[in-house]
Amino acid sequence: MKSHPLTLKIPPLALVVIFAVLMFIASALAGGSLELTLYRAVGIGVTLLLACYFCLAGVLAFRKAQTTVNPMSPESSSQLVNTGVYRLSRNPMYVGFVFILICWATYLGHTFLMLFIPAFMLYMNKFQISAEEQALGKIFGQEYQTYMATVRRWL
Repeated sequence: MKSHPLTLKIPPLALVVIFAVLMFIASALAGGSLELTLYRAVGIGVTLLLACYFCLAGVLAFRKAQTTVNPMSPESSSQLVNTGVYRLSRNPMYVGFVFILICWATYLGHTFLMLFIPAFMLYMNKFQISAEEQALGKIFGQEYQTYMATVRRWL
C-alpha cells in the first residue's frame, strides 16, 4: 500500500506548534475575545496539568521500557508499552497535545478555535497514528492487535 506524502513527515510536536500558530492567526483575524476570568484561568491550569501528566507519563513509560520515543520511526520500537498511562490510551502523548491545544484555544478566548482540535486529531489519525499502528502491528503481531482491541486510540 502506497503511503501519502505527509505520512510520518511532520513531527507531532511541530504539528502542535503549527496548529497553535494557525489558531493565533485565526484569533487575531477574528478580533476581540472573551475576557480571561478566574474560572477560565483555573480551567486552563487544570487542563494544562492533565496535558503535562499525559505527555510526561507517556515519555517516562517509553524510557522505562527502553524503547524509542521518536514518533517519526515507529519501526524502531523495541518494546510494546501497555502499562501505566498506556492502559488509558494508546497515544497518551498525543492526548496531552490535544489538552495543550484546548488550553491555547481557551486562552485565546474564541470558541470557534475549538474546531482546530478535531482537525488536529484527524490529521494525527491519518498521517501519524495509522502509520505507527501499522509498524507496531508488524513488530508485535497479535499482542498489539489484542492491545488495540482493549485500549482506545485516544481516550
